[in-house]
Amino acid sequence: MDIFTTMKISASALKAQRIRMNTISSNLANIETTRTPDGGPYRKREVVFQTSEQGFADALDSRMRDAAPGVEVAYIQASSKPPQMVYNPSHPDADEQGMVAMPNIDLVEETADMMSASRAYEANVTVVKSAKRMALKALEIGR
Repeated sequence: MDIFTTMKISASALKAQRIRMNTISSNLANIETTRTPDGGPYRKREVVFQTSEQGFADALDSRMRDAAPGVEVAYIQASSKPPQMVYNPSHPDADEQGMVAMPNIDLVEETADMMSASRAYEANVTVVKSAKRMALKALEIGR
């Protein structure tokens, strides 16, 4: 695997982790949203990753070099968990029994996911920096 392939793989991971962090931020921003344009409370969004698809030539080239293709966001899905029902009869979205459907977002879980995404992002930045240093050292050798 060459340095540029390493950078390409890390760049794809950086992009995927940025999308993941944006999705988590959206979840946190809507933790109290009980009314959406679709109706009902905000539903937690989850990012699903997959290996990035390549064209035939790129796939053949990566197979010849045993290179990994990288990662990309396959899709962002709404959580299938039901909303939390909270008793608050004074809330404008309360039903006849005084229950309000709140988003199914756990603050602790989202915070842990944000830390995980941040660390994965930092790790990929470190890989890019290391590949850059190796390239510069290789150029120094050639002088």
